[in-house]
Amino acid sequence: MPGRKMHLQFQQTRFERWCRLGCRSLSWTGKAISMATANDATKQQDFDNVKQVPSNGSRVTRFDRWVARVLLRWIGDLPIHFALWDEVPMTICRETPVASVIIRDRSTLGKLFLDPCLHFGDGYSNGRIEVKGDLVKLCRAIELLESPGETPRFQPKDWLRKHRNSLNGSKWNIRQHYDLGNDFYRLWLDRELVYTCAYFPRNGMSLEEAQTAKLEHICRKLQLKPGQTVIEAGCGWGALSLYMARRYGVKVSAYNISHEQIVYARDRAREEGLADKVEFIEKDWRHIAGNCDAFVSVGMLEHVGIENYRLLGEVINRCLNEKGVGLIHTIGRNAPAPLNRWTEERIFPGANPPSLREMMSIFEPREFSILDVENLRLHYAETLRHWLLRFEEHRDQVGKMFDERFIRMWRLYLSGSVASFQAGTLQLFQVVFCRARNNSIPWSRDYLYEENTPVPYAAIKEVDGYPHVVFKNEEDRP
Repeated sequence: MPGRKMHLQFQQTRFERWCRLGCRSLSWTGKAISMATANDATKQQDFDNVKQVPSNGSRVTRFDRWVARVLLRWIGDLPIHFALWDEVPMTICRETPVASVIIRDRSTLGKLFLDPCLHFGDGYSNGRIEVKGDLVKLCRAIELLESPGETPRFQPKDWLRKHRNSLNGSKWNIRQHYDLGNDFYRLWLDRELVYTCAYFPRNGMSLEEAQTAKLEHICRKLQLKPGQTVIEAGCGWGALSLYMARRYGVKVSAYNISHEQIVYARDRAREEGLADKVEFIEKDWRHIAGNCDAFVSVGMLEHVGIENYRLLGEVINRCLNEKGVGLIHTIGRNAPAPLNRWTEERIFPGANPPSLREMMSIFEPREFSILDVENLRLHYAETLRHWLLRFEEHRDQVGKMFDERFIRMWRLYLSGSVASFQAGTLQLFQVVFCRARNNSIPWSRDYLYEENTPVPYAAIKEVDGYPHVVFKNEEDRP
C-alpha cells in the first residue's frame, strides 16, 4: 500500500479513476459506481430516499476498512471520530474531536470517492451519514484543510455543472431556491425578510437591528438625496427599496424574477402607501430600462454568472447618470473557484461567487472607477449564525412544510455557510463605483459612521490653471 505522502499527492482525476477500477474489480454493491455514470433521474430517485438510514446490517470487511483509511488519508487530518456502519472507531485524534462521523452503508462509502462534496451532502441529508457533535465546527475543520493559495482539493469539474444563467436558466434557478414559500422564510429571517448579510457595528445587536443597520449603511454609501431615482437589480422581498423610498424620499425601480417575492413586495408597497415611489418589476436584470442616479444590487451577482459580467456592465453603463453612484453587494472569494457542487446542485442552482478580479469584468470595459471596497465576511458569519439558530427553533414547522430530508439539507447548508465565512473561504464584498470623470464624491468616509452628518462633497476646480480641491461648505474642510 502506498505511503501517506503518495496518497496526498494524488490528483483527483487520477485518484477517482483508480478507485473506480478497484471497486469494480472487487464486486462492490455496484451502487457506488453506478451513481457516477447514472443519468440525473436515477440520481434524484436515490436522493429522494428521505428516511433516516440505520446500519444496513452487512458485515464490515477488511477491504471496507482499507477503503475508508485511503479516503481519510486523501481528505486529510480531520479532528473527528470516524466509523463505518459497525461503529468501531477508525481514527485517533491528536486534538479534541469536534464531531463523530458514521458512514451507514457501503454504497455511501464508495460514492464519497467519486465526489466527496456532493455525496457527503446527499449522504447527510438522507441519513446515510450521521454526524454527532457540532456540525458547524466539522464544516469549518473541512474548510481549513485547504492552505491559502492551494487549488481546492475537492474542486468540481466545470463540465459537471449544468445550471447555466441564461434568461430561461436564471428563472428556473431562482425559483428552485427563492420560491420555496414566503411562510418558510418568515420562520427564520428577520421581520423585513432580508435574505442577505446583516451589519453588526455594535455588540449585542439583534438580527432585526443589524439588518436595518445594513440598509442604512448601503444608503449612505449611495449618498441618496430626496427626489433621486434608484434602480435595484435583484430586490428580494423589497426591504431595501422600501427603506430607500421611506427614509430618503427617492423613487425606485426594483427588478426581480422571483414571482413570490415580487407579489409580496408589491403588497407591502401598497400597505405602506409607497406604491407611487417604488415600482416592483418582474423582469430579469438584462431587461433593466431607464436612467438612475444610483444603481444598487444586493445579493444578485452570485446568480448572474461570470460569463455575463460584461453584459451587466453594459446595462449599468446604459442606465447610470453621469454623476451617479453604484453599489454591488455580493458573496465572493479571494481567488476564482466554483461553488462546491452539493450547494449548487441542491441549494443554489447556477450560483458562482466571484473574486474581486472577476468582478472587474463589470467595471473595466466601461472605465467605472472603484471608490470603496468593504469586506463584511465576519458579519455574514454572524448573520448566518442567527439564521441557523432560528431555523433550528422552527424545525418542527419546517418538517410539516417539507420533510426530514429537507431539514437536514438546510441545516447542512446553513452550518456549512457559517463555517465558510468563519474560515475565510467565502467573503462578502461591498463595492462602490462611479463614472471616471465624476468628481462629486465624498472627501472621506466620516459620513458613513457619524450620526446625522451630511455627506461632505469635494470637487475639483481649476485655480490659476491648476486643479484644486474645493468644498461645498467651509465646515466640510478636514
